[in-house]
Amino acid sequence: MKWMHKWQGQRMFSPFVIELLVIMFIVEFVKGALLITILPVYMKTGLGASAFIIGWTLAAQYIGDNVLRTPVGWIIDKLGYRTTMLTGVLLTFISVIIMATASQYIWMIAGCALLGFGTAPLWPCVITGTTEVAGEEGKATIMSVVYMAWLSGVGLGPVAINFFVGENAYGTAFRLLIVCMTVVVLVALMLPRKKAAEKAAVHGAAHKEPLLKRVSTYLHEVKRSISVSPLMFPAMFAQTFALGILTPILTLYAKDVLKLSSLEYSMFLVAGGAVTVICLIPMGKMVDRLGIRPFLIAGFAMSAAALLLFTYTASMAMLYVWVALLGIGYAFIIPSWNALIASAIPPEKRGAVWGFFLTIEGLGMIIGPIVSGKLWDVYGYHAPFLMSGAVLIGLLVLQMFISIPKKGVVR
Repeated sequence: MKWMHKWQGQRMFSPFVIELLVIMFIVEFVKGALLITILPVYMKTGLGASAFIIGWTLAAQYIGDNVLRTPVGWIIDKLGYRTTMLTGVLLTFISVIIMATASQYIWMIAGCALLGFGTAPLWPCVITGTTEVAGEEGKATIMSVVYMAWLSGVGLGPVAINFFVGENAYGTAFRLLIVCMTVVVLVALMLPRKKAAEKAAVHGAAHKEPLLKRVSTYLHEVKRSISVSPLMFPAMFAQTFALGILTPILTLYAKDVLKLSSLEYSMFLVAGGAVTVICLIPMGKMVDRLGIRPFLIAGFAMSAAALLLFTYTASMAMLYVWVALLGIGYAFIIPSWNALIASAIPPEKRGAVWGFFLTIEGLGMIIGPIVSGKLWDVYGYHAPFLMSGAVLIGLLVLQMFISIPKKGVVR
């Protein structure tokens, strides 16, 4: 059987899979660098934007992403990997150029919306392509590799870009992101042209249905398949809403209030992000072994405590402690929350229901930055952190009323 495992390994790390993982890593690197590090401070210091405008700008990215989240699967089937991904990365490339050259808010908002449209095909293409190649036997392994590529890009982008940001000078940083996107476009050109489209042709009958009928069937499947507590829906929204609140103001707080240098801010991001990445895999194994509830309780409690105390702490040493505690809290939340969502989805209807759930979670990432910016402008820098912490406390209470049986549906 050794030759069989060797053959599966060769398939899983074929040029096609490596190309998808490279695109995932670099696009998430660019996206993380823009949304977390560059745009909040660049728009405030360079363009004189209010926190509310910055919140709307970042929300535009999530709106663009959410709008295309459901139809992207159909697009992949119709056009194949290369055309779908290449279209997405070209739109992302154009969005970076717009943001690098824009001098007005409206163009920054348009650029962020275009970034959302461009990155929308990323996850569906990567997940569909890698799992198709890996097969059933290698699905779990390839998913862990995909998540590591994603986390590495998201984590390294905001940290690394700080070394290319001068004192209110962002030209070098934008040029680096443009180079990154050039590499992505070249890699996307190497993807297979019609792999998914050819597969779709075999099952052509299903795709010849009118669009409205397919949408109607999709909504009917979702409604019929979901037998969960109504509390799950506000919980899914609140979880991403709490995270969305932090997106536009973390960098503003570090630069405007704490007066951190780029290097010091990078250390802050590493303190939280590295702890999360290091703890994720062991926490996932412990969730599988001990169950979901204890880790949800611990994760929400730790994260809420860190956020509520963060802006009232003067000591830099204690601030690092709170950042690390927030990182550990999210390392508890991510695997346990994903396990909770997965247990609410019937296996036979996974595709239909998952798209619906992702849309609800996406709404939290749209509304969170808008609310955050308004809170910062009207009530000061404490308010967004307090709001995010309060939402997590609400989730801590809310999840108590959602039963999590070992075998199946969440009720």
